[in-house]
Amino acid sequence: MKYRSFKDKKISLLGFGAMRFPTVEKDGTRSVDIPETERLIDLAVASGVNYFDTAYPYHRGESERILGKILSKYPRDSYYLADKFPGHQIMSEYDVRGIFEEQLEKCSTQYFDFYLLHNLCETTLPTYTDPQWNIVDILLEERRKGRIRHLGFSSHATVEGLAEILEKFGDKLEFCQIQLNYLDFTLQRANEKLELLKKYNMPVIVMEPVRGGKLASLNPAAEEKLKAHRPNESVASWCFRWLEGFPEIITVLSGMSSREQVEDNLKTLSGGDPLTSAECDLLAELAEGMKKSVPCTACRYCTDGCPKGLDIPELISVYNDLSFSRSANTAMRVEFLPEDKKPTACIGCGACTEICPQKIDIPKTLSSLSEMLSGMRSWRDICREREEDAKKQRNERQ
Repeated sequence: MKYRSFKDKKISLLGFGAMRFPTVEKDGTRSVDIPETERLIDLAVASGVNYFDTAYPYHRGESERILGKILSKYPRDSYYLADKFPGHQIMSEYDVRGIFEEQLEKCSTQYFDFYLLHNLCETTLPTYTDPQWNIVDILLEERRKGRIRHLGFSSHATVEGLAEILEKFGDKLEFCQIQLNYLDFTLQRANEKLELLKKYNMPVIVMEPVRGGKLASLNPAAEEKLKAHRPNESVASWCFRWLEGFPEIITVLSGMSSREQVEDNLKTLSGGDPLTSAECDLLAELAEGMKKSVPCTACRYCTDGCPKGLDIPELISVYNDLSFSRSANTAMRVEFLPEDKKPTACIGCGACTEICPQKIDIPKTLSSLSEMLSGMRSWRDICREREEDAKKQRNERQ
């Protein structure tokens, strides 16, 4: 296993994400296949993986408990455990101390090696900075006590949002977890996010290296091009080898749900060489072909003349992202906008299209974006279900 250094720690380049454990169906309900999950974790540990990442809502609240129980058979100083505070969820109240104590109990541990503010972004920043919850100060106190060894944050923020977050918390938080892969390097401007994090000397943890599996299986023509360069390696391995080229990365999280996935990732990050510059260029070429994007250059000419004051480049960015993959985290960027700033506020006057250098039919694009969003579950509904599940589980344990 290849390792990266973070302060006094030696961390496996492959991290085990606990969001996509294998599941089985019983009596019409899907639940975590605990015996198979344990086998996968045992294989990972035996092969040198020492970083494990979970979060409060994963697997309807059961991920923490399952992961904690499995890892508890190993010496506590032999692995690094990461968990997250659910400030990204819409709750009626945020009992920071209560949730933190609950997480320690569920994970069968006395401390977390890494603890994150979960999805600190434009829409959640008001929650994380609300004085009535005092989230950051309480977690900083836990770090001083040693029950959090390292405090950081995960984020699906835009570049501009990330800049605001770093300006506010850059001197308090120690690392950042972002979505990074060769497609989102430009689609979600992850390249600019990396440069911004470098300015704050903030190490990076990677999530979604294969975009929820979508980059592990490409069209036949694309896969043939990759196989021509590396015939004995999987399509998914290219994602991890590409990430090896970034020295600021501490570990790459993979939500592995099968033995095949674990073995392939172990093979990739236990040996072999990172991609050459020519191979990286090939991935960049394939990424451009995947996007099928509206070619907005964010020149912002359109915004100057929009009678509704819409942030058209940002809305088109969301459209391009959702066109590739329908993600609640992406849709949230629009859901929490004021009603008069959403794509539905477009009056179709066409002033934007007339001035657009790329000749984009912006009213049509915004109409399509509205249709996309109308067919997706809202983040509010998702969070409401999660809060109800958490309350039900707490009541059952009492």
